[in-house]
Amino acid sequence: MVRGYRPVINTLAKGLDIRLGHRVVEIVRHWNRVEVTVSNGKTFVADAAVITVPLGVLKSNTIKFEPRLPEWKEEAIRELSVGVENKIVLHFSEVFWPNVEFLGVVSSTTYGCSYFLNLHKATGHAVLVYMPAGRLACDIEKMSDEAAAQFAFSQLKKILPNAAEPLNYLVSHWGSDENTLGSYTFDGVGKPRDLYEKLRIPVDNLFFAGEATSVQYTGTVHGAFSTGEMAAEECRMRVLEKFRELDMLEMCHPMAEQTATVSVPLLISRL
Repeated sequence: MVRGYRPVINTLAKGLDIRLGHRVVEIVRHWNRVEVTVSNGKTFVADAAVITVPLGVLKSNTIKFEPRLPEWKEEAIRELSVGVENKIVLHFSEVFWPNVEFLGVVSSTTYGCSYFLNLHKATGHAVLVYMPAGRLACDIEKMSDEAAAQFAFSQLKKILPNAAEPLNYLVSHWGSDENTLGSYTFDGVGKPRDLYEKLRIPVDNLFFAGEATSVQYTGTVHGAFSTGEMAAEECRMRVLEKFRELDMLEMCHPMAEQTATVSVPLLISRL
C-alpha cells in the first residue's frame, strides 16, 4: 500500500455517516431493533448492527452485550488467540541498505527473531520498518517510543554496522491500544478450526465481521474486508425479510385497511 490504507478507507467511507470518538460500551438486542450505547451516554437505535471490533476488544469485555451472547459465541471469543506484531518506522536521510524486500534479524532464540521491511522498494522513500512480534513486541510496548526506536536501530546495526542514525521514527502499540488490544487472530494450540466460523455466525440481528471471522484469510486486511461484505449482505437480507414479515402481518390484519401506512427507513449501523 504505497500511500497507506487511508485512500482505501476514504473511498469506502464516501456517503456514510461515520461518528469518530464514539466508543461502544453496550449493545442491547431486541427482536426488532438494536440499541447501541457509547461512552458519552448517547444511544443509537437501528434495525440491525454489524460488529467489526477487533477480537482483543471482544475478549476484554469492555462492550456489554444484553442479553449475553450465546455460550458457543462466547466460547469462540474466549478460545481464539490474539497475537501482537508492531511497526517501528525508521526514516533515514538516504538509502544504505541492499535493494531487497526484507532484512531478517537472525537470533539464537525465537524471541529475538524479527525483520525489517524495506519501504524504499515500494515508495521510493528511505524508510525501513522494524516488525517485532510475539513476546518481543509486547515487551517493546513497555518502552518509550524513543527507547523502542533505539532498540530497532540497534537490531539494524547488527545487520549493517555502518547504518546511519534515523532522522525520525513512528511506533505502533497494537497490543496496548484500547481500540485494538492485539494485531491479529491465530489458532490456539489444540483448538478447533471451527471457532472462526462460530465467531462469524450472526446472533439474531447482530452480525459479525473482521479478520477473526475469516476462515481462509485470518489475520489479513482482505480477510476482514471480505467478511465485512458478507456480513453487510446478510444484514441487508435479514432486515428486508423483517419488513416483508411486517407487510404480511399488515395485509392479514383485519384492521389493515383502516391503518395508516408508516414508512420505515432502512437503517443499518456499522460499529
